[in-house]
This record gives sequence, structure tokens and C-alpha cells, in this order.
Amino acid sequence: MCQKCGCNTCETIRGPLLTEGKVKKLISENLSYHIDNNISLMENVFRIGSDAHLSMIKEARKLYSRGVLDLCEEDEGLMETHLGEFDLFENEIVPLDLPMIDLKESKYEKEETIQQTIDRLKARIKDPKDGGNVPFLTQKIKDLEKSLNEDEQLDEKKKAKKKKKDPPIGKPKRGGSKAYYVYVRDPKTKKIKKVSFGSGGLRAKIRNPKARKAFAARHKCSQKTDRTKPSYWSCRLPRYASQLGLGANMNTFW
Repeated sequence: MCQKCGCNTCETIRGPLLTEGKVKKLISENLSYHIDNNISLMENVFRIGSDAHLSMIKEARKLYSRGVLDLCEEDEGLMETHLGEFDLFENEIVPLDLPMIDLKESKYEKEETIQQTIDRLKARIKDPKDGGNVPFLTQKIKDLEKSLNEDEQLDEKKKAKKKKKDPPIGKPKRGGSKAYYVYVRDPKTKKIKKVSFGSGGLRAKIRNPKARKAFAARHKCSQKTDRTKPSYWSCRLPRYASQLGLGANMNTFW
């Protein structure tokens, strides 16, 4: 038996109830749906935190404050919060009293929340005892699925924008602060590093055997094994001669 009035029906009513019929034509379609289908505000058919959800809570609060809307005990608790309102926090407009959503939730958590709402609406359509407005529910499912797809497309665009194409590794080129430059990956930091080498004012005499031998001895080329150092690439300049415009490659030190 109902503890409020002693009848046998009130306890089965969970959704909002209008106390004035003339107000019916003034309320939104979303709130009307919850009233007509006995759905409480806590069991909202919209994704928690969505514009539709928050605007409907705000609308219900105005009607409740005017005394033209009866609510179940749980929904009355919502009316005592600021849910549906927004305020400025750290230079950002944020929704108030919205503990059911983590504003910094991961992409997976957000998608899971939307998908759960979609599944719940689909279950209502399949339930022959539900008696819900099928066209209305179907449209809301389409809107949520569209939102999922748009979020996925936006995420892909962000990834593509953020992703930087790595420069060619280990391929010397002309130019830069010196005569040549090359990109290498530092084995210690795993980061890409630009190495400039060679003298911009002198022409490489890699076709002169005596000059190559003297350079290799003077710079101890056989001991230069660190690819992140200019000396490594200077010593091996003849091996990349063709791509630097110095003739055919030569498998030798400078």
C-alpha cells in the first residue's frame, strides 16, 4: 500500500506526473515521453550528461518548483541538486552536480556509456510489455550511434594530425648547417637526432686514394662506430657518394 496516500497504485508509478493537464502542451517531447511511458528521470533514456539529458532535468526542476509535476522519491532527490546547470571552473564551462560522469573519462569509458544506453533502448523496443514509443526510441538509437561514429572519426583525425612522419633514417643528404646532414635514432633515448657533418667550404676528394688514406688515418675512422656522431658519417662519406652527388658509391672510408 502506498505510504503517501494509502492507495494501491502510486507505488507502481515511477515516472513524472503532471498535476495540471493544461501544462501538457507546453512541455518538451523528451519530458512528455518519460511522463507517457512511466520512466523516472533517474532512468533517463538519454545518455547521462548529454544535452538532451541535462536540458530535460532542468525543465523538470522548473515544473517541480511550480508544483505542477509530481516525482518519485529518487527523482525528488535530483531536484535538490544543480544538475542541468553550468558554471565557470578554471576558465571552462562545466556541468554542475554530475558525479555519474568523469569529465576526464577515457575514450573507451565514454563509448561504453553510450553503448550501454543504446542496448537499453533496444531492449525496450523488443519488450512487448514495455509499450514504448518505438519510432521515438529508434530515432534516439540512431542519434546515439551517429554520436559514436562521429567520435571515432574525430579521434582518427586527431591521431592523423598528431602523428608525425619520421624523416628517413640513415640516409645522408646535402645541406644543413654544414655540407651534409643525416637523421639517426639514438639507441639510448630512442629519439631521432639530426647529425650535421662535413666541411661546407671544402670539396670532398673521395676519388683521391692518398687523400682518403690520409683522412682515415688522421681521424682514426676504423674506431668511429657511433652513428650519432658527425665523425662516423664523415669517415664513411664515400659509401653514400651517389645520393650526395659525389659520383658512384665506394665501399671504403673517406
